[in-house]
Amino acid sequence: MADVKPTRSELIKLKKRIKMAVSGHKLLKKKRDGLILEFFEVLKKAKTARSDLVLAFGVASERIRAARALHMDQDLYSLSLAVKPQQEISMATKNIMGTVVPSISSGGMQRSLAERGYGLLTTSSAVNETAASYEQLTEQVLLVAEVETTIRKLLDEIEKTKRRVNALEFEVIPRMVRTRNHIAFTLEEIERETTFRTKMIKRKLARKAAS
Repeated sequence: MADVKPTRSELIKLKKRIKMAVSGHKLLKKKRDGLILEFFEVLKKAKTARSDLVLAFGVASERIRAARALHMDQDLYSLSLAVKPQQEISMATKNIMGTVVPSISSGGMQRSLAERGYGLLTTSSAVNETAASYEQLTEQVLLVAEVETTIRKLLDEIEKTKRRVNALEFEVIPRMVRTRNHIAFTLEEIERETTFRTKMIKRKLARKAAS
């Protein structure tokens, strides 16, 4: 079976594909770099949030110990049953350079004494301080959950984008360029052969006409 010879239209189509691949490679590199910048910004927030969480946990632990020193555990348990439920936590999403990450909204965990629902006259400041500290701790837990989930999703997207960039840069585009060069070289050879044959035919015709 004879080899299928490449055509000029195939070369033109391949050049367009290479141009699109190069353009896509540039866009992906910009996306990768942008995601990395966003990642480090969120990482700063995560470090601060994690540090604040540790502090909030320490404060809450101290205050619950102080409350237990003043009240019996059964009394604290009874008060906890009287506490009104917290506001619902709503989950939404936001987009960071094409990456969908969580957005957690609690409407604010901090409440006034009256909003908590237990009797003000039957409690001490230690109980109120404990409740406030755990409300603050809950807010911090939600913040840490949001930023750390965002970090994981950004890392995943960065890795995916890096793989696509590398595939285009080191595999796809070089392979297409080699194919383009081969087709261009083959077409040039065909054109040279065609030109040579045309000249030979003209010479033969000229000799015949002269004889």
